[in-house]
Amino acid sequence: MANGGLRYQYARLSVSEKLIAVNVIVFIVMGLITALIGPNFEDWFALPKDFYEFLLQPWSLITYSFLHGGILHILWNMYILYVAGRILLNLFDGKRFLNVYFLGVILGGLLFLLSYNIFPALVGINTSLIGASAGVMAVLIFVCTYIPNQEIRVFFFNVKLWQVGVFVVLLDLIQIPLGGNVGGRIAHLGGALLGYVYARQLYKGTDIGEGFSKFMDGLANLFKKKEKKAPMKTVYRKQNGATKTSVTRDKQSHQKKIDAILDKISKSGYESLSKAEKDFLFKAGKED
Repeated sequence: MANGGLRYQYARLSVSEKLIAVNVIVFIVMGLITALIGPNFEDWFALPKDFYEFLLQPWSLITYSFLHGGILHILWNMYILYVAGRILLNLFDGKRFLNVYFLGVILGGLLFLLSYNIFPALVGINTSLIGASAGVMAVLIFVCTYIPNQEIRVFFFNVKLWQVGVFVVLLDLIQIPLGGNVGGRIAHLGGALLGYVYARQLYKGTDIGEGFSKFMDGLANLFKKKEKKAPMKTVYRKQNGATKTSVTRDKQSHQKKIDAILDKISKSGYESLSKAEKDFLFKAGKED
C-alpha cells in the first residue's frame, strides 16, 4: 500500500521534480554505499579528468551529474533547478526540459575534459568532476535568455532574468583566475553556453535538441520489453465519427491556444501574459 502511494505521488510530479527526487535518492544511496565500502566506488560514476580514463567509463559523462560532494552542494543545485525548471516547464514540455538539462551536462563535462587535457595547470588537481551544476546552469540560462525581461523576486526586490543570468556567469568567470574548483567553473560555463545557444536558436525556430531527443527515444525503445502479440482477430466495430472528430478538434484548439501564447511571449515577453494564460501554460506543461 505504501509503495503504491509513493508511486502515485511520484507520478504526479513534474519532470523537473522527478529529476530532483532521483538526485536526492542517488545522494542518499551513494552516501550509504561509500560509508560501507569506501569512496572508490563513486569514482566509477564521476567524470575523470584524464581522457583515457574517460574512455574506460564513457557513461560518466552523464552519471557525474547525479553525484554531489555534500548536503549544501545538492541543496543549492536542486533549489535552482526547481525554480528554473518551473519557469521552463511553463513554456515548454518535459522533453525539451530534459534536452536542455542533459545537453548542458554533456557539454559541461566535455569542456571540463578538454580544458584539463589542453591546460592541465589551469584546471588544477581536481581528480574528477561531480555535480548537476552544468545541467542546472543550462536550464537557468535558457530561461534567462528566452524570457529575459521576466521579473522574479529575490529577497525584497524584483530583478529581471537577464540580470540573474549575467550575474551567475560573471561569478564563475571571476572565480576562475582565483583558483579552486576551476574545472567545475568551466563545466558551469559549458552548461550556460548550451542554455544560451539553445534558447537563441529556438527563438529562431530551430530546436538543436531534436537529434538528442530522437537518440534518447531510440535508446529507451531498446530496453522496452517486447509485448507478446495476441492472435490476430478481425473485429468489425462501428466507428463513432462524431466523437473522433470532436476529440481532434479539441486537440487542435488546445495546441492553437498554446501556440498563440508562445507567440505572444516571443513578441512581448512572458510578463505580458495574464494569470489565466500563465496557468494554462503551466497545466499544459504538466500534461506533457
